[in-house]
Amino acid sequence: MGCVLSTAAAAAAAAARSVSPSSSAAAAIPTGEVPGSSELHGIAAPPRSQAPGTGWPPWLVAVAGDALSGWAPRRADEFEKIAKIGSGTYSNVYKARETGDSTGKVVALKKVRFEAGEMDGARFMAREITVLRRIGHHPNVVRLQGIACSRVSCALYLMFEYLDHDLTGILSAHGAGFSLSQVKCYMKQLLAGLDHCHSHGILHRDLKGSNLLLNNEGELKIADFGLASTFDPKSKKPMTSQVVTLWYRAPELLLGATSYGVGVDLWSAGCILAELLIGRPIFPGRTEVEQLHRIFKLCGSPPEKYWKKLKLQSASVVRSLQPYKSCIAETFKDVPPSAVALLEKLLAINPAERGTAVAALNSEFFTTEPYACDPSSLPKYPPTKEMDVRLLHEKARRMTDTRSSVHLYKRARAQNRRSQAVPAPEANAELQVNLNRWKAAMPGNAESKSEKFPPPHEDGAMGVTMNRWCSGTQSVAPLNTLSSSTSFGDSERRRR
Repeated sequence: MGCVLSTAAAAAAAAARSVSPSSSAAAAIPTGEVPGSSELHGIAAPPRSQAPGTGWPPWLVAVAGDALSGWAPRRADEFEKIAKIGSGTYSNVYKARETGDSTGKVVALKKVRFEAGEMDGARFMAREITVLRRIGHHPNVVRLQGIACSRVSCALYLMFEYLDHDLTGILSAHGAGFSLSQVKCYMKQLLAGLDHCHSHGILHRDLKGSNLLLNNEGELKIADFGLASTFDPKSKKPMTSQVVTLWYRAPELLLGATSYGVGVDLWSAGCILAELLIGRPIFPGRTEVEQLHRIFKLCGSPPEKYWKKLKLQSASVVRSLQPYKSCIAETFKDVPPSAVALLEKLLAINPAERGTAVAALNSEFFTTEPYACDPSSLPKYPPTKEMDVRLLHEKARRMTDTRSSVHLYKRARAQNRRSQAVPAPEANAELQVNLNRWKAAMPGNAESKSEKFPPPHEDGAMGVTMNRWCSGTQSVAPLNTLSSSTSFGDSERRRR
């Protein structure tokens, strides 16, 4: 979060703190940062002597600094967890209920737990607290309502208002079932919240459907400011390019740019608009190179001056890709021209051409019929979040795998059974007990010698006493001559 505040800056921050607690939060993080360097260590930490009496544990004061100014900690045991509703690199999000509140208020708790000596999670959380306090209140930005600490572990909880849905969950569960006026309603709220963030010097840097929460009144709120950063368009400082989920990441970030502005959020907003219009992500790449190829294929390859202006080392890796012309209009030929025009602006390869959130709100897309509907008129859905849909898909996948495994097992077992099959005793014509049964069932016929079986002691198949065979007093047909009998003949034919 930038460099450590200088002595003068600290004094200025202290003076501002005496006037307004919120202003100190705004001053806690200088603009611009590069994760992994000074940004995680740039929160001014008050002396540990200030920890007693504030209620905050010293380890939190050491990393959070002014982000806690004016706040009183709450206890984690004042909440009862109901269900896990989200997860991230450093945190998990839970639906919880306030046990000390007679109304049983339901809230969302974002928990970060970290071990001693591993304070990165706490520093990211401190940055999120500072950013949220700097933004203040807006109907389209999720509101931080309090902070709680665990008494038994190094765990920190941010308490937010609870919302039942997120945009990805609704899209995944219901597909592209939105009317144009409903799409405009969602986008109007998104851009209004984005404009508020940008006007307060905040880049979100992780806009996507799962970070856009909705309540049952149709109000959309931007959430999850864990990757957010302050910025100053007049004094840009290096920032990391490793932000924003891949499918919503602007091309300049994919190319490694460290100097950027509101254009990265507007690109993400354009991806969300396209997703609302067609019901699926438009750039579902698996790698950064594939993502760039998908972007250039739809939005057109950058001109030569674009590469010269960026001066990126990684640019040579993708400059050799096949050149493309923009085909946004052809791809979205079934949507109104005003929607196509806004898409082309938000998805411009050159970030300077994407404009601002205010310019997007004033575009023809929102000023022509059908107008954006009232949020309260949006469809009412059962509670649906991206994690719920992911769990349902995982459950369906496991069931499919189980059915497939059972089917393969049954097939293998049946094949094994056939390969080891043994006829039932009554089906084996060669067994003497069956020969006797068959003989008893046949009527006597002295003229048909071939249908009469010799007694066991005279049947070469069953064995003949050596002395009678050798004495020659009885002529017994060899075993191979018995194939002319009815039973053995049928058996041999079945074998053939």
